[in-house]
Parts: sequence; C-alpha cells; structure tokens
Amino acid sequence: MAETLAGQRSGLMDRGRHIVVGLPCFLLLATAVYIAAFGVFDEVIQRVGALLLAGLILLIGTNNEETIWRKADLVMRAVMLLGLCLSAVWFFRISEEVESGLYFLNEADVIVAWVAIAVVVELARRTVGNAMVIVCILCLLYATYGESLPWIFQHAGVSSEELLQTLWYSFDGIFGRPMAAVTSTILIFIVFGGVLEAIGVDRSIVRLALMATARLRGGPAQAAVIASALFGTISGSAVANVVGTGVVTIPLIRRYGFSAKFAAAVEAGASTGGQIMPPIMGAVAFIMADITGISYLTICLAALIPALFYFGNLLAVIYTEAGKIQVEQKALEDKQVMDATEWRKLFVFVAPLSIIVVTLLQGASAALAGFWGVLASTLLGFALVPESRRLEPWLRFLRQTGRIAALLVAIVAAVGIVIGVMNLTGLGIRFASVVQTLSQGSLLLSLLLMAIACLVLGMGMPTVPAYLVIVLVMGPAVQKLGLSTLQAHLFVVYFGVLSAITPPVALAAFAAAPIAGANPIKVSVETVRLCVSGFLIPFAFAYKPALLLGTGQPLWETVWAVVALALALLMIDFAIAGSARKNVPRALLYAALGLAIIFTSNLITLAACGLAVLLIGWTLWQGYRNRNSGFA
Repeated sequence: MAETLAGQRSGLMDRGRHIVVGLPCFLLLATAVYIAAFGVFDEVIQRVGALLLAGLILLIGTNNEETIWRKADLVMRAVMLLGLCLSAVWFFRISEEVESGLYFLNEADVIVAWVAIAVVVELARRTVGNAMVIVCILCLLYATYGESLPWIFQHAGVSSEELLQTLWYSFDGIFGRPMAAVTSTILIFIVFGGVLEAIGVDRSIVRLALMATARLRGGPAQAAVIASALFGTISGSAVANVVGTGVVTIPLIRRYGFSAKFAAAVEAGASTGGQIMPPIMGAVAFIMADITGISYLTICLAALIPALFYFGNLLAVIYTEAGKIQVEQKALEDKQVMDATEWRKLFVFVAPLSIIVVTLLQGASAALAGFWGVLASTLLGFALVPESRRLEPWLRFLRQTGRIAALLVAIVAAVGIVIGVMNLTGLGIRFASVVQTLSQGSLLLSLLLMAIACLVLGMGMPTVPAYLVIVLVMGPAVQKLGLSTLQAHLFVVYFGVLSAITPPVALAAFAAAPIAGANPIKVSVETVRLCVSGFLIPFAFAYKPALLLGTGQPLWETVWAVVALALALLMIDFAIAGSARKNVPRALLYAALGLAIIFTSNLITLAACGLAVLLIGWTLWQGYRNRNSGFA
C-alpha cells in the first residue's frame, strides 16, 4: 500500500512538473516563432529572457533520480532559480545605465554577476557534462591570473569589474552574437524539427530508407545511413539523431548478421554526418552565415559535394563489410510497407523543406524561411496526418522541443564566457602566431594543428557550440590558414562535428553503444575506421577548392576534383579493408596513393590517379580470372 501511494505521489509530482514547465516551454518556443515572423522586438528581453526561460525549463523540468541526493538537489535547484531570476531582474534594472558607458559596477553588481555566471556554468554541467565546465573555469582563471603566466599565455591583466561587465552586463559575453543568432534564427529550426517529429516524420523516413534498401547487401545498415542523412540535417545534435533513428535501425542491423559493435558504429557515423548534410546542417549553417557574412545558400551549396562523399563512402564501406561476412541478400523479416499515411508524412517533410529553400532563394532571411517551414509543416500535418490532430503528440512536442531549445540556449550562454575571455585577453591572436611559427608556412602542418585543436575543443559538445568555441577561440588562426573564409570555416565544422565520434569522449558512439549492447570505446574506434573518409575530406577541399560548389571555380576543375577524390577514397578503403591488411605492402601502396591524390599538387595528383586506375584495373582482372578459374 505504501509503495502504491508513493508511486501515485510520484506520478502526480511528475504531471505537476510537466504542467509547470509547460509555460516557459511555450513562451520560449512562441518567442522564437514571433521573432522569426516579425523580427526582434527588444534585444535585452530577447537574450536575457531566453536564458531565464531556459533556466526555468532545465531546473524545473528535470528530475534527479538519485534518492540519496534528491533533497540536496532540490535545494540546489531552488537556489539556482532564485539566483537566475535575481540576476535577470538586476540586468534589466541597470542595462540602460551600463549601455551608456558612464556606469561603474558597485559591490552588489559584482556579487550578482558572479551568481549569474555560477548558475550558467552549473546549467552547462547539467546539460553537457563536465567538459564545458572545465573550459569555463579555466577561462575565468586565465582572465584573473593570466598576467602572471609565461609565453603566449600572458596578457595585460583584466580587472574583476571589467571581466564581469564584459561577461554579464554586455552583449560581448554570455549575451553576445551566438546568443543572438540562436534566439533569432536557430530556435525556429529547432521548432521545425520538433513539429516534424510530432507528426511522425522521423519514423516514416526510417521506414522509407528500410524499404528502399531491403534487398541491398547490408540493407538495414544502408538504411541507417540514408535515414540519418535525411533526419540528421534538421537535428542539431548527433546524439539526438542516434537516439531518434538508432532505436529502430541498430536492432535491425544486428538481426541482419552484423556485430553489435558494427551496428552501433554505423549509426554513430551516419548520425554524425547528418550535421554536415545540407540544407540545414544541424543549424550550424546559419551560425556560419552570421559569423562569416557569407550567404546561407552559398554555404549549403559548397557543403553539398563533401557531404555526399561522406555518406557515399560510408555506404560503400558497409557494402564491402557485408560481403566480407557474407551477409545473405534477403528481404527484411519485418516487411517495410509504406501505406498512404506514411507517404503523406514524407510529403509533410519534403514540401516545407522545399518552401524553406525557395524562400531563401527569393532573398528572405533564414529565420523567415524557417517560420514558413514551421507554418507549412503544421498545417500540412493537421490536414494530411490524422494522428497529428491529437493533443498528446503536441504536448510531448512542447516539452521535448522546449527542453532541446533550453539546452541550446544554456550551452551557448556558457560558450559566451569563453568568447568574452578570448576577446578580453587576445589569446586567439597569440595562438594564431604560434600556429604560424610551428607550421613554418606549411599548409599541411597548419591544417593538422588546426584539426587536432578542433577535435580537442569540440569533444563533449553538440555541433553548434563546438563550432562556436573553435571559431571564436581560434578565429585569428583560422584566418591565417591561407584558405578562403568558406574553406577555413567548413574545415572547422567538419572536425568539430567529427569530435562526436573521436575517442576518448565520442558522444555519438557512446550514445549508440548501449542500444546495441556493445563496448563504447570499441564502438568509437570502429566508427573512426568506418568514417575515416570524414577526416580526409576537409583536407581534400582545402587543397582542391573546386570541390566546393558556388565558389567560382571552373566546372572542369570541379569534375576533376570529384574524380580525384573518388579515386583517393577508394584507395583508402582498399587500404583499410581486411583483405588488404593481410598484405601490408599492398595496403601501404593503396594508402600512399590515396593520400598523394588528396595532399599534392595537380601534377602529382594526376600521376597518382593514373596509378590508382591501373591498380583498380589489375585488381578487377585478377578477380575475373580467379572466378573463371574456379578459385573465387
């Protein structure tokens, strides 16, 4: 009886919490829709209000299941809520005076600012773990004591008042440009993705992919790649993509005969790739457009060929792996049949996406295009999908999408601490000079150093904040790579995204491992092996800018660059295939040819491509002769 009453009380508390958190969720999402449709009404309310609502959602809407710490956690949440509300009200009260430039912080202002920063850091810990907390604390310590450090780390000194005025009482820190971009542009696409999920489009995409690949070798694994490419582009998180599609695809991949490790690795690699797939690219394209001044459509067009190579190579690797383990070509046991409702759901996905692209082509802002996408998907969902007329999926949409939006706002607020410190101390400029010195003018060494830094800084963070941290910490170094702005920023995006599958953190691999029942570290290593092309493609478009469409390169150069990259990735795939690993000299030859095609000038690239074609022809001839001789 006591257990029953406890369960009833817990259920009532959960329902009560859902009701209470529903209001800030609604306000945050409604504000995003209003701003997208009509523009920003007040910068202070937009940015500070978004952080306040995000804090309310995250602190009220989650539950600590650890009974030992439950009461302490509740007290902690109450203190944080009080501190956040006080800090927001305080900001509103003195914002006009601070903006005038004639206001000097008093002791109360300093205390309130430190409370606000502490709340932001704790929110980051609760959302993305300790990695972001460590970065924020190191930045705060660096700003405070950096004048005593040696070498490039020494700065001129920053007073406590100057630090707090930048981080909290200005639009240069926590409420800087990234917060403005998120609240004015990105949140509307979070809403768009949430609406599609409420209508059930994500499940229809998976079913379509499964139906299309049912009779292909390695069908479910191929389906995971296609579904993640489609759904991942509207998802701002590789982890969310893994969870959304992986619960369906991973068990099917295993049932088809693949190992648990391989099934999880395929889903992790495909979901991560969704973040680089146009037209939305997990919302990072909008941030890049805001930072670089390059049009959103130019960015999407440029990103298209590299993204297609990423997914095409992953499909080819899966096909090869399926042949190695002699997976039987057969239809899935669970027949995937698309009924009329499923096709209507796919129309609800395709039509709004087309409206977004057309609206952008007409010169409208990305936010307005997102608004029309949300409106179209909602109306089409109600008109064409009967189950979307029920209240339950929309209540779930309100809670889940509101929480995703709140997570993004909280993370970007923490990123603002890093940005503010970098702007105050000028560390990025000094880091750029060191990179230039170490590389001694070598583009390859500069790119390698930048790639390593991106992988390290991006670990443990979703795509948008990872890109922001990397670009805004190392912006000067990025500009000195000797590449165009578009090349340099896409290079950073790729390695920021790939940090989600790079050990030891590898969030996407760690999310896929429990679904498959596999070891997370082994899954992350396997994912890197399957997605090795992703680590090479950024170097390819750095050396061969014609791979980026819309950058003014002649068509023949683009065709040549595409052919060369296809041959290079084919050689790399041969090098890491099981049969090649048994013959080390042959594997080394394949790898050398692939790398030579990517990292060298056109003349050497041409010679390496010629040798690659000869090797492929010889390999095919050997296989044909063996089959005719009865040895296959």
